Amino acid sequence: METTIAAISTAMSASGIGIVRISGEDAMNVIARIYRSKNGRKNIKEVKTHTIHYGYIYDGDETVDEVLVMVMRGPKTYTGEDTVEIDCHGGVYAMKRVLETVLKNGAQVAEPGEFTKRAFLNGRLDLSQAEAVMDVIQAKSEVALKSSVEQLKGSVLRAVKEIRGKLLHHIAYIETALDDPEHFDLEGYPQELLEVAEEQKKKVQKLLKSADDGKMIQEGIRTVILGKPNAGKSSLLNFLVGEDRAIVTEIAGTTRDTLEEYISLHGISLRIIDTAGIRETEDVVEKIGVEKARQMAEKADLILYVVDSSQPLDENDKEIMDLLRGRKSLVIYNKTDLASAVDMGRLREKTGSQVIPVSVVEETGIEDLEKAIREMFFQGEISFDDEVYITNARHKTALEEAEKSLEMVTESIEAGMPEDFFSIDLMGAYEALGRILGESLGEDLVNEIFSKFCVGK
Repeated sequence: METTIAAISTAMSASGIGIVRISGEDAMNVIARIYRSKNGRKNIKEVKTHTIHYGYIYDGDETVDEVLVMVMRGPKTYTGEDTVEIDCHGGVYAMKRVLETVLKNGAQVAEPGEFTKRAFLNGRLDLSQAEAVMDVIQAKSEVALKSSVEQLKGSVLRAVKEIRGKLLHHIAYIETALDDPEHFDLEGYPQELLEVAEEQKKKVQKLLKSADDGKMIQEGIRTVILGKPNAGKSSLLNFLVGEDRAIVTEIAGTTRDTLEEYISLHGISLRIIDTAGIRETEDVVEKIGVEKARQMAEKADLILYVVDSSQPLDENDKEIMDLLRGRKSLVIYNKTDLASAVDMGRLREKTGSQVIPVSVVEETGIEDLEKAIREMFFQGEISFDDEVYITNARHKTALEEAEKSLEMVTESIEAGMPEDFFSIDLMGAYEALGRILGESLGEDLVNEIFSKFCVGK
């Protein structure tokens, strides 16, 4: 925190503009050493905060680039420190030369996520908001972006702070009553606390309930395509993706390994995995592919079972139907452009799943498939008006710990335990929730979280 850091904050590729960011107590001195205004009269250290200035970056007497310099003095900056952003030309070499000049004049190279880490350490963001910054960058769909932006605006912070505020009030009351029993009466208090603990536990459980949806919002719905060889699995993948990603031939067993692609479906991200056709085979490589397909089905959020409607069902289909049990699945009744050999009603009865007629050749049925997937997840709609979605595994773990502590509070009350037991478990829930916001976290864990960020953010 005592050093002044700098990094390129835009992608290292040819573009219209590149940004070099500087942050720290020496940021103004660094820029003063290398910046000159066009007429050479302006002292950059004397300009007003949150202003932009046109001029040049110099390395000694050599002109490095024509730039715009944005000056922002702390604490009203992203990091809470004096911050300077240099908008230079977006060529890779131009950006590197500007950064080299900055480093030569007093700054040090920033570590991954160090700007956001300083924002967290300086109290500009809590940890849930800081983690949302990276989620915004990595968002793969419209709803993932909306969810991340809501967290960045403090949706998780507000929900957690509200619960912690209630818990803290009762922790303080119990501790005060135990220290000063003459003025604070605990008669009948356990029953009052029981209602509070149950109410806050329900709020924690509501957040936990959103975690599965949140995971799919952030990472995409893990969608595995299963079927016999030549059922049309790879053709379906190619059609959904919009390009030929999977090799399609009339030779059974062409797909031998898994192939993964992301697609956006009306704002929802699908992580689609094409698999080898499931059948009995003596081919060693194909056997491995079939086993991988079975393993993928075990981990799937959704299985798309592709049936070649022009061929009768057999033992391989029976094995695939067994894999569908207890899982969300849709049956793709494929090749409807050919004469049918499979009864749709019987197929629906055997699988217990919705059957959707599709012809990839004629490009029919895809809209019905999209509608079915949307209705199957998120109750058909994702609303960010009053819903908070937990998308971070670390947050989920902390909420589970808080739920367990609150359950222990209710058990202690019902067992007639002394009041100091209530306080211990309430504090356990309070501290678990605090870890979501970044309180009581060790330095190693903080460093690990920010090490996953990109450089310059």
